[in-house]
Amino acid sequence: MIDFIIWNGSPEIFSIGPFTMRWYGLLFALGFLVTQQILYYIHRHEGKPEKDVDTLTIYMAVATILGARLGHVIFYQPEMIWQQPLSIFLPFEFSPFRFTGLQGLASHGAAIGILFGLWLYSRKKKPNQSYLQVLDRIVILVCLVGAFIRLGNFFNSEIIGKPSNNPLSVVFINRVTEAIQHDGNKNNPVEYLSVKRTDLPEGQNGRIPIDIMMVFKKDVSEQQAYAFVANNVKFYLNEMTEFVDEPVNNTLQYQVVKESEGNFAARVRTFGIARHPAQLYESFSCIVLFAFLFWYWSRYKINLPEGRIFGIFMILLWTLRFAYEFLKENQVSFEDNLPLNMGQILSIPMVLVGVVVLIRSYRKEATDTTNAS
Repeated sequence: MIDFIIWNGSPEIFSIGPFTMRWYGLLFALGFLVTQQILYYIHRHEGKPEKDVDTLTIYMAVATILGARLGHVIFYQPEMIWQQPLSIFLPFEFSPFRFTGLQGLASHGAAIGILFGLWLYSRKKKPNQSYLQVLDRIVILVCLVGAFIRLGNFFNSEIIGKPSNNPLSVVFINRVTEAIQHDGNKNNPVEYLSVKRTDLPEGQNGRIPIDIMMVFKKDVSEQQAYAFVANNVKFYLNEMTEFVDEPVNNTLQYQVVKESEGNFAARVRTFGIARHPAQLYESFSCIVLFAFLFWYWSRYKINLPEGRIFGIFMILLWTLRFAYEFLKENQVSFEDNLPLNMGQILSIPMVLVGVVVLIRSYRKEATDTTNAS
């Protein structure tokens, strides 16, 4: 029987000193590498110079990163402009020095950046490639890149959905276990940690009973084990309320026992919060949209009506984004006072652009057909 998924995967692949390779960064880069090969395929079948693909990829990558980062700052954290201007584009922290990557990328900002970047590209390539012709091909690939990025968001346990008792929901516990295991860095007493669901009754609003199992290092005494659970673990469970439901005033339920190997182990009983895996919903939708748009392109190839795929893309993608926002938690607190959250507000003009472009495409096609007859 399908049951709630407990997600405890690490967002990190490996670390070397202050440098950390994360799944998000790998998937982000992989999205561009895969779509570049598809763009080569499209250019070959349309008889366009394949050397243009490398230039177009550079425009896309730069426009996506700059647009997504600036979009996040402008739409969600404008205070960074005057409080932490260097952190807008620096992918590391200074004290202590640590590589962090660009934390905070907005898809609406990426869309605006791509539209501007491709406008610059099409101006350079005039009259061989019009702006809408370039957009028609690129948005096919944007769907696939978006699928990779949302999968990266899932690994990071970010852009999480609202609590749900649907058995397909996910308990995002890896942020909690990561915090426990990194507490004190090298002096952390935990040797091994795992999470499993218990057989206690479920609660309302996605409250799922879980056990956090810890095995301590051999040199950790029983007193140290008790102190770590009662103080450090309790602290993180109280702080990370978006992932677990552990009331501050409740006594933490836990046991500390001695293993046969001599190590002490602890079992902490608490409640995880099952949520809609909104990242996976969007990732799957992007894959389906990619397949549909690629099939649509294959019907026409070089004879594709100008603006047709771009218009369809803008309407479908941003309508889906608008709908999925109802299943997500707001990203920043000021959205709680808005009738629609920022993602929905920004999606509306995107859909309207798609409607205008699609109407123009059909009208132009009808005019061309009339003139030809």
